[in-house]
Amino acid sequence: MTDSLRDQLLGLGFKAPPKPERKPQQSPGGPSNRRNDARPGNRPPAGPRPQRSDGGGSRPSAAKQGKPHGGHGKPRTREDIDLAKAYAIRAQREKDERIEAERLKQEQARERREARSKLGEFLKDKGLNDPAAEIARHFDYGGKIKRIYVNEAQLKALNAGELGVIQLDGRYVLVDAAVLAEAEAIFAPAIALKVDPNAPAADDPYADPQFQVPDDLVW
Repeated sequence: MTDSLRDQLLGLGFKAPPKPERKPQQSPGGPSNRRNDARPGNRPPAGPRPQRSDGGGSRPSAAKQGKPHGGHGKPRTREDIDLAKAYAIRAQREKDERIEAERLKQEQARERREARSKLGEFLKDKGLNDPAAEIARHFDYGGKIKRIYVNEAQLKALNAGELGVIQLDGRYVLVDAAVLAEAEAIFAPAIALKVDPNAPAADDPYADPQFQVPDDLVW
C-alpha cells in the first residue's frame, strides 16, 4: 500500500492495524540455565563492591581521624611523659640501691665469718682460763652483764690491764695483753674486756670484788 492510499484510508476513519508484539529473545543459557546458576556453588564470583559516592564506604581508622587509639582517654601530654620517665628513673635508682645494700650486707657478713674463723685459729693454745677458778669477774659486753671465772692472781692482772677477755663461739677466753692486742687487730668486735689501768675506778664498777654480782642473780 502506498503512502498516499494509507493516508486516504486513515483520513476516512480506518485505523492502522496494530503492530505485532516482538517476543524477547532468550539468552543461549535460557531460563533453565538461570535456575542452575542460582543453585549453591554455581554463583558467579562477586566483583568488587562499588564505592559509595556519599562517603558511606569503608570508614577511615581512628588513627587517620586523629582520635586516640581505642577511642578512650586523652592523648598523653609532654608533662605526663616526663613525669612517667621521672618515676621510672626513681624506681630504677631505688632498686639499684636495694641491690647494693644487700650486696654490702652479704659482703660484711662474709668478712665477719672469715675474721672469726681466723681469730679461732689464732687463739688455739693461747687461752689462760683456770678450770679451778672460783672468782667471778663480771663485765659489760654487748649491753649485757657477762662473767668469767678467774683466780686471785688473774683477777689482779685483769684489773691491771695485763690480761684481757675475748668472746669466741659463745665462750670467754682469758688471754694476756699481747694476744689481746693481736686479736683486736684481727676482729675487734670479739674483744669483751680490755681494762685501762689508768681509767677511773668508776668506769668499771665490777673491778672490785666487793661489788661482785651474786652468781644466782638472773640477768
